[in-house]
Amino acid sequence: MMMHVVLSGYFGFHNTGDEAILSSMIKQLRTLQPDIRITVLSDDLIHTTTTYGVETVSRWNFLDIRRVLQASDGLISGGGSLLQDATGPKSIVYYTTIINMAKWLGKPVFIYAQGMGPFNQLVGKRLTRYTLNRVDGLTVRDQDSKPRLESLGVQQECFVVPDAVFGYEAPSVQKKHQIAVSVRSWDGSESYIPKLAFACDQLAQQGFSILFVPMHGQEDERFAKLVELQMTEPAVVAPGDDSIEEKLERIAESELLIGMRLHALIFAAVSHTPFLPLSYDPKIDSFAGMYELDNGWHVTAENWDGHLLFKEAKRLLDQRRRIGKKIAATTARLHDEALSTTKQALQVLQK
Repeated sequence: MMMHVVLSGYFGFHNTGDEAILSSMIKQLRTLQPDIRITVLSDDLIHTTTTYGVETVSRWNFLDIRRVLQASDGLISGGGSLLQDATGPKSIVYYTTIINMAKWLGKPVFIYAQGMGPFNQLVGKRLTRYTLNRVDGLTVRDQDSKPRLESLGVQQECFVVPDAVFGYEAPSVQKKHQIAVSVRSWDGSESYIPKLAFACDQLAQQGFSILFVPMHGQEDERFAKLVELQMTEPAVVAPGDDSIEEKLERIAESELLIGMRLHALIFAAVSHTPFLPLSYDPKIDSFAGMYELDNGWHVTAENWDGHLLFKEAKRLLDQRRRIGKKIAATTARLHDEALSTTKQALQVLQK
């Protein structure tokens, strides 16, 4: 009998990182079980159906969600940073509701490579503890998430696994004399714009072309243009509505990525491109730690300026062949582990 799984995450909002997670999960599920039936809870049903060839249900229609869960073999929740209240309490309330609905219907639930926290509010902590202690499989995508859950009282056995996007294959492209830049708006982030603009100008004066790669549509595109406006050298802002594959290729063609968005950094890792993380969230620090990087480049910190950022970028560029090989070795291991997570999810749902 054909297996039917329901996928719940931040899908259908045209965020490249979350769409890349969904794309990778679907590819891996179909690799392991070619006849699998997949239903995605999405905010944009037409886009999700036409892009991935899956069935869809509106993530806001709880009657339809209940119906599809009832008819399924189980729920996969993730990946991404779903259970956190940095953006307010709604995210934790929504995703725990979906998980608990599946459990109330007697369906197995697998938590797929999620980044956990931060948890700032008591209601979020309690909902997360109650919900995750009921699931059938629990995996997190970074070392910091596991003790964060333990501190809440989550007793379910938890495994640390790579982000689903590590399942991508490196595209075959020729390197260009180009620096890719991924930026986003964040609290107090305006203070880093002149620093980044200065570093980009210095790199441009070294002969590199500067290409901004917006990972979250028009929102990131607008912010990239704010940085570009403060530059004195020419730069290009790629279209925010480029496909996942186009964004991956743009980063793969570059000699270096200076990036804030987690999945821009993962795209760099997948394509063995050296990267310089600009951190705004613990998940960026955790990612940097996976590659043994000392990540002191926090966007709101005052301990760096444009001169220091340029100097670090130049150091990475001077050593890019050696660094690229080191990144490739770490990423190869993470690629294999990402497929293992999908195998684990299927085993949990088939019990």
